[in-house]
Amino acid sequence: MTIDSLSVGEPGDAHPERYQALTRIRLEDPDAVIRAAQNRRPHPGPVYGRQNFIIAADHPARGALAVKGAPHAMADRRSLLDRLRVALANPKVDGVLATPDVLDDLLLLGALDGKLVFGSMNRGGLPGLVNEIDDRFTGHTAAALSEIGADGGKMLTRIAFDSEHTTSALEAAARAIDSLHERNLIAMVEPFISTTQGERVSNLLTTDAVVQSVAISQGLGARSARTWMKLPVVADMERVMAGTTLPTVLLGGEPSGKTDDVLESWRNALALPGVQGLTVGRTLLYPDDDDVAAAVETAASLLADNSQESS
Repeated sequence: MTIDSLSVGEPGDAHPERYQALTRIRLEDPDAVIRAAQNRRPHPGPVYGRQNFIIAADHPARGALAVKGAPHAMADRRSLLDRLRVALANPKVDGVLATPDVLDDLLLLGALDGKLVFGSMNRGGLPGLVNEIDDRFTGHTAAALSEIGADGGKMLTRIAFDSEHTTSALEAAARAIDSLHERNLIAMVEPFISTTQGERVSNLLTTDAVVQSVAISQGLGARSARTWMKLPVVADMERVMAGTTLPTVLLGGEPSGKTDDVLESWRNALALPGVQGLTVGRTLLYPDDDDVAAAVETAASLLADNSQESS
């Protein structure tokens, strides 16, 4: 079997064998992944004034499988791939952020042609782990991302003043940023001020906390020329965006409220200078009405394209 003969079911096909071709090609022809990456048509690249739309799918590798009331929603890989294929089929979706396992499946499926590709780099800080803040880089490396022609790598950067592991986590993030810059790849940094509450690390989503996290994280690494911020939408986003000149994408976060209310908060934040777009996962892949295509189209309608005016 070769990648050219790879055949899978259509998204929404409930047949349990619809993705068995992925298992077979990984078994018989594992080099098909790198061939698919090398033959992929790349995205033309970000342009100022045209906001980008990236779908995130790196949650399962951290054991974060829940979506609202469904504790194992993202555990079903076939369902996740269905939803990703629906989202990526929308031409207004620019790309994906994923861990190697998900990204390789999407490459084999031919779902990333003309898309931005970001790899998720640090997945070792598992929720509830005794040393969760010691967030090891267990996913993509800059070298591996360069090999598959990716556009960049993302790192969660949690800054916990009550954890002795924060300094080493920041040092690891800085090294990853340098490694990405050395290969002319984008370093997408997702910072939070975090604190340990009981057995769980929580991210502080106040305006002051996000402003402080930006100030610290944008200074990581020896160079910042290719560093982006990935930030949550909080109250007074004007003050958050006043704190950086780095291109910034908004993250969706863990869905809690109604999808319509979340979309409205994004609309307001996307209007601010410096905001380059959205990087969103569960909110759109698992919407309230389970209509992924409609949720993605609605989110896409919030993005601006003033690239002709700014050129």
